[in-house]
Amino acid sequence: MMWMNVARAQSLMPTRGTEVASQVSNLYSFLLIVSFIASAILIGGMIFFAWKYKRKTDNDKTPYISHSTALEFLWSFIPLVIFLGVFVWGWYVYHQMRDMPKDALEIHVVGKQWAWETQYKSGVKASNLVVAPIDTDVKLIMSSNDVIHSFYVPSFRIKQDVVPGRYTALWFKANKLGEFHIFCTEYCGTQHSGMIGTMKIVSREDYDRWLEEESKVGLLPLAERGAKVFQVKACASCHSVSDAVVKVGPSLWQRFGHEEETSSGEKVMFDENYIRESVLNPNAKIVKGFPSNVMPSFQGQLSEVEMAALIEYLKGLK
Repeated sequence: MMWMNVARAQSLMPTRGTEVASQVSNLYSFLLIVSFIASAILIGGMIFFAWKYKRKTDNDKTPYISHSTALEFLWSFIPLVIFLGVFVWGWYVYHQMRDMPKDALEIHVVGKQWAWETQYKSGVKASNLVVAPIDTDVKLIMSSNDVIHSFYVPSFRIKQDVVPGRYTALWFKANKLGEFHIFCTEYCGTQHSGMIGTMKIVSREDYDRWLEEESKVGLLPLAERGAKVFQVKACASCHSVSDAVVKVGPSLWQRFGHEEETSSGEKVMFDENYIRESVLNPNAKIVKGFPSNVMPSFQGQLSEVEMAALIEYLKGLK
């Protein structure tokens, strides 16, 4: 009966679309089984002892019962071992979910009331649709135009808050073809329940074909659009992008993915969030050796699309 209940619970869960999803489901099944056994022992034992040792006459007296060190140790030690095992198992699964793979296919996702907008490096854009190839590491770099959203794919067992003013990331490697639901699980306004998208997993050939067809609309690749933003905003007058020569500001050549030391002595990673913060709030983390209050803030001057394009451009400065 217990195994039937576990199997029934598993059948009610969304389809598993990734290896991580299988790991999460296996952990859930283990917790369900252990909880069922513990409940059966506790409640069953309580009912059994209440029936076996119930008071039979008004003259019955409760006998003196001494403690058992062995039993007290076992009913404390066994749950401790189970809890520690669950902790290690859960930590391993969480580590698998949060350890971003290198050289993953990157897709930008922007949440807004009330839709998901995706942007690919080739310049392709889509609304409420994420298309990705099967058996490929995919990293989603996410931001919000307005309020906090939460990107959730039940079949992949992954969820991540999408926060305005910063970037968050999520990754997956789908092992099942098909279409899967995307939900927003953070209340974001009156049409929150309608903020639904589709995760479409296709073969590599179909993915390349889709990108090629969508690219026919004539959009520039994201990095090229970023180069234009860099030029239009006159960033090159203060920052070198072709070599390590220092101008008014530090060189941006080959800086992405490396650590920078700030004027306060803090070490920060030159990543998407650092670029965003430096563009919108230049005095937050000034590189050591450079003066403050020199670079103007571009707050309100760049859209999320332009910001994503600029980041892709700086990533490619090699």
